[in-house]
Amino acid sequence: MHLYVLAGLSIFSLFAGFAIGRFSDKWGGHLPTPHHWIYGLILVVFGIYYIRSALGVFGLSFRIGHFVSDLDDFLHMRVFGRDVPHRWKFWSIK
Repeated sequence: MHLYVLAGLSIFSLFAGFAIGRFSDKWGGHLPTPHHWIYGLILVVFGIYYIRSALGVFGLSFRIGHFVSDLDDFLHMRVFGRDVPHRWKFWSIK
């Protein structure tokens, strides 16, 4: 039973990170700042240290969701600047 709860909360945490990342792309993509995949990647690297606790698992899944939400900018190595204008869709990774 404990494993099912841990897996369910990890999936919820993954979705929450993705949702926050997508909304930051929508509302903050016009700002000339670093793309948010950078923050997600840095936090994933630091979060691997805390993987032994349940909170570390939730945090890591949240950070992975946040990173994946800006995957297109990562694949094209867009590091700094405004997002290319596009039609915004919640599930789209372009």
